[in-house]
Amino acid sequence: MSDYERIWSVVARIPRGRAATYGQVARLAGLPRQARRVGYALHALPEGRDVPWHRVVNAAGGISPRAEPRYETIQRVLLRREGIVLDARGRVSLDRFGWRPRGRRA
Repeated sequence: MSDYERIWSVVARIPRGRAATYGQVARLAGLPRQARRVGYALHALPEGRDVPWHRVVNAAGGISPRAEPRYETIQRVLLRREGIVLDARGRVSLDRFGWRPRGRRA
């Protein structure tokens, strides 16, 4: 399985109403300290693939800037639809909404 496939597999496990950081996804995919690679993998996600990319945020709980700014707006909307509240600075409270997979350290 490729690194990207491993990353997409981890992201697919993030439950509705929860968020994970790029670094957390990297660790769970067996790629510690490769958070940027997670971003590249999500950017390369084939259209139509059922992977909830919008549930991945940066270490501060923020939505990372993109080359296509409209995706930042789409991500905010998708998170809100799942009940994930963003604060006044546009950040997700990882204490409240962070994903904590069972049996795995993240």
